[in-house]
Amino acid sequence: MEIEMKTNFAPRFLEACHCYKASSIHHQASSILNREFLLNAVFLVLVNLLIKPFYVFGIERTVQERMGTEQYGLYATLFSFAYLLFMVNDFGIHYFNSRTVARHPQLAAKLFPNTLIVKGLLAGLYLVLVFVAALVRGFEPAVWGLLLFVALNHVLISIVAWLRSNVSGLGMYRTDSFLSTFDKILLIGICTVLLWGRSFQDDKFELEWFVHAQNLAWALTAAVAFFIVYKNLPKPIRWRPNWALVLFILKKSAPYALAVFLMTAYIRMDIVLLEYLTGAEGRHEAGVYAAAYRLLDALNVAGYLFAGLLLPMFSSLLRQSFVIPEGNLNRQSSIVGLLRLSFQMIIAGTVTIAVACYAFRTELMLAIYPKEGTLYHGEVLAWVILTLVPFSGGFIYTTLLTANDSLKKMNRIFLAAIVINVVLNLLLIPQLKAVGAGMSAFFTQGFVMAGMMVLTKKELALPFEPRQFYKLIAFVSLVCSANWALLQLPGQGWLLKFCAAIAIGLLLAFLLRMISLKSLLGLLKKQV
Repeated sequence: MEIEMKTNFAPRFLEACHCYKASSIHHQASSILNREFLLNAVFLVLVNLLIKPFYVFGIERTVQERMGTEQYGLYATLFSFAYLLFMVNDFGIHYFNSRTVARHPQLAAKLFPNTLIVKGLLAGLYLVLVFVAALVRGFEPAVWGLLLFVALNHVLISIVAWLRSNVSGLGMYRTDSFLSTFDKILLIGICTVLLWGRSFQDDKFELEWFVHAQNLAWALTAAVAFFIVYKNLPKPIRWRPNWALVLFILKKSAPYALAVFLMTAYIRMDIVLLEYLTGAEGRHEAGVYAAAYRLLDALNVAGYLFAGLLLPMFSSLLRQSFVIPEGNLNRQSSIVGLLRLSFQMIIAGTVTIAVACYAFRTELMLAIYPKEGTLYHGEVLAWVILTLVPFSGGFIYTTLLTANDSLKKMNRIFLAAIVINVVLNLLLIPQLKAVGAGMSAFFTQGFVMAGMMVLTKKELALPFEPRQFYKLIAFVSLVCSANWALLQLPGQGWLLKFCAAIAIGLLLAFLLRMISLKSLLGLLKKQV
């Protein structure tokens, strides 16, 4: 017996040491990713608080007022119409690329030139299909020239997204954060000249100017991103096309392409159906809906940016779980930590803002659009702004499932969401118009977020955390109660109450540890 114990002790001891070392490495990697995510999340929020609101409310709102609701409604319709075919243009390549480069950075130099060829071929096919679809839809020839440049914007947006996936996949998260706002910085400068420059003192503002300003801003952003990627790729880069690799990229991106198409359909279908189903009032209703949706787009940027940061991080954690022995428990704990951190941060911010905007919806729309804002604008905003919570929250889980390559099961949820969205729009828009479109968006996004949460739990065997669930319920209840109480206060002015609602929501988030001040301060201290 004693001899057997001695002979078995050494391998068991070595195995225990190996598992401890693996666990330590995995924990350290997870901690670094959590800190990197927090730092970039804080940076993104701060930068976007400075840039995005000025663009949305200083530039885009002024552009709509100068052009008029109907003209801007035409732009919003063309933008969403062209976006419905975005899958052909993008083909899920930036998702595939971000996940692949994050897991295998040594492949970046081989993928880059061949993916560039794929992007060029897809862009040409996309432009052809947009005009075929426009012919079937029956758009008047007068808007075809404008549609071309709107579609070119989608091509440039797709190229920038792919280039940024290389930046984030190579671990340059802060550079990616900068690129996420660079186009808006350029657009602010260009539109400032067009709106208030000496040569444009009258109130006239052509829709074409706005579209061409976007063309220029996105083209310059693509050029800067290309230079950054090229400079940081492993050398040498062989520019001669490898057609076998081109076909491989298309094949591997195809599942992501279907996911992109389905997501695009249920997100952008509302405004296209609204313009079509409301007849002569279609473009005006689309303009009203776009005015409310502008606020959602501005606030939802955090969800998009979080997703861009999280995809390579989740991919890296999942890769480590397969190369480190006994990795399942380590994977679960590290992924749960990053998932909880990101979800709580996004929910704390979106619930606080969405509930406050809902409570003061009419006042907000009248203040943002003093010339054309009405009570009806406020009622449209009521449903549109509540969509912010499931929209942003769903991004977190969708990103994790994408990193886990659970696309087929995700696509089933997206397909169901399209059916729900179309049915709700067909039922609600004829009676409620833009308000009905907002209601449809809210219920569709709620369904998607719930489905993604359930699927994530099943796919990754993540534990249910009752404490986190009850904390979330308590936070939402307290935020709603605080806003109701503020509405009951006489006088004081709505803007002061609105600011108080935001401050109370953020305070509650810290008190309930939805956002940890200790973690944020510790992070900043380590980075100094």
